[in-house]
Amino acid sequence: MGILIRDANVVVPVYKAGVYEKSEVVNTSVGILGKNIYFIGRDVPVDFTVDEEINGKGKLVIPGLINAHTHSYMSLFRNSADDLTFMDWLFKRIDPLEGKLVPEDAYWGAKLAIIEMMKSGTTCFCDMQMHIHQTTKAVAETGMRAVVGRGLVGAMEDGGVNEAGRVRMAEAFEEMNDRALTDRLGFFLAPHAPYTCDPGFLKYVADQAKEKELGITIHLSESVSECENMAKDQGMTPIEYADRAGCFDVHTLAAHCVQVTDSDIELLAKKGVNVVSNPASNMKLGNGFAPVKKMMDAGINIALGTDGAASNNSLNLFHELSLMTLIHKGVHKTPQCVSAQEGFAMATVNGAKALGLKGITGTIEVGRRADLAILDMRTPSLTPANDLIAALSYSVNGSEVESLIIDGIITMKDRKILTFDENEVYDKVSQIVDRIGVME
Repeated sequence: MGILIRDANVVVPVYKAGVYEKSEVVNTSVGILGKNIYFIGRDVPVDFTVDEEINGKGKLVIPGLINAHTHSYMSLFRNSADDLTFMDWLFKRIDPLEGKLVPEDAYWGAKLAIIEMMKSGTTCFCDMQMHIHQTTKAVAETGMRAVVGRGLVGAMEDGGVNEAGRVRMAEAFEEMNDRALTDRLGFFLAPHAPYTCDPGFLKYVADQAKEKELGITIHLSESVSECENMAKDQGMTPIEYADRAGCFDVHTLAAHCVQVTDSDIELLAKKGVNVVSNPASNMKLGNGFAPVKKMMDAGINIALGTDGAASNNSLNLFHELSLMTLIHKGVHKTPQCVSAQEGFAMATVNGAKALGLKGITGTIEVGRRADLAILDMRTPSLTPANDLIAALSYSVNGSEVESLIIDGIITMKDRKILTFDENEVYDKVSQIVDRIGVME
């Protein structure tokens, strides 16, 4: 199918010596053929057949945002575990609620999360989840793009992996059969964290990732208590712990990295680890602010995530982008810290690199997958149309997203989702939270 977006303001990448430098806005047309962007330019190629034309006047077309860390099923727990310390939030509130879920609940939770992400311009997300075949089924049915990892916890006992670790690892590999559902699915191995994976099990996961050429996503150095306990029990930081287990010998996406030392940053940079910062969740749980500027200066690729709705309580990446480009200015007391350009890159091109999707999505270029968000510029947040890249960080709130194209398919038009029934999702989710007694 040929889709033509005619005469729009389009955000395109600018390269210097072959390296991404920034994004700029040009008034042009974009042609989509099948799954990919076929041309960008004023003149429509003679061999391009237009099956559907979108009037781009008054529209801003951006690469779809990439949420590099979330737990989609946790949308079921939104606004139910608030104002708690991190360990109380996790072990006294969330763990018991998770224990009440049946696998299908996670499917509806993932669909609810996808509604929110779609309506705020996200076209791809990285999910650490607990019930296999549920996120993947939701992704296949909704038209979303995702990299999925079954959360892993385990330990070594008597020279082998304990039952909990064996079961979860088997589920992780079983779930990878779901790749046949759609090529919009990718997979990582997802060890939960150093405090839930002992050194032997974490090394086992890293060895499996290396053998099967898989990436790893893991929570690292999220809270003060985590780091204090690790220092007491292991005599090292969580970053060092993960490195010694071999996690950084493969493509790794480390979530949070809030409580990191200078030597941790040096190690992350040396090993080429991708870091995903989740500012709203980190603030809400009282975990602090990641030293993003130091990590950027060290050459670390920084992506942007929301974390789950149980700790955020939003999956709106524009909200996260605004926080990212504001809080570090305040922390460092300089308005030149984490610019709008740098923040937008974190939400797009950096996210694609972190998820192993560089060259596939994250930018609007010929040959890339057609993952686009179309924003209505006739809104207060985008009027006047001065610096539109700055607007995406500082004034846009997500409600401006009018239409969404993922993998060359229009998944949302005029804010109506076309690929599934969102009202059915709301009904199902209400039934689930009533059944498990979320607020009891």
